Amino acid sequence: MALFVGLGNPGSKYENTRHNIGFRIIDKLVADLGARDLSKASFQGELFKYSHHYFLKPTTFMNLSGKSVLAVKQFYKIEIEDIIVIHDDIDLPFGALRFKLGGGHGGHNGLKSIDEVIGKEYLRVRVGVDKPAHKSQVADYVLHDFSKEEEEHLDRLISHTAEACMKLTTETLTEVKSRYSLKSIEGLLG
Repeated sequence: MALFVGLGNPGSKYENTRHNIGFRIIDKLVADLGARDLSKASFQGELFKYSHHYFLKPTTFMNLSGKSVLAVKQFYKIEIEDIIVIHDDIDLPFGALRFKLGGGHGGHNGLKSIDEVIGKEYLRVRVGVDKPAHKSQVADYVLHDFSKEEEEHLDRLISHTAEACMKLTTETLTEVKSRYSLKSIEGLLG
């Protein structure tokens, strides 16, 4: 059993923003697998199930993502090591993909919220969205849509990441890292 959590903000205003890459990957998994909707108000998110796996998009807004994760974790008695959080990462170039167990939140408010309520020992799928020239622009940058050029490559990146996520349920972290990690979007274009 695994709980996949895609981070993002609810509403069409945020749909195509860098901060919502986690939502887009969950949408791809749910569509590809034909997962069924189990959403309830108490989960504070959209929840889907396929086989023994759950797919969650918290609708609490990014800074409160932990509330939704905790509600689903407790309801289905999911262990922290079975939680996989998919999120944007400004410390990685656009299209980079990394997998990591535990660690800090790196200033990501969604991760910070989850860390506070369930701890840090969950698996992270870090999707690179690049960073702005100045640190003061970070909040604005992640809440903006991907550029036209980036958008052209996103479908491939989302498909690759979704496939990697499912492999995390059947293969070791080391195996997935060696097969699916990307340094940048170039890794998918070659």
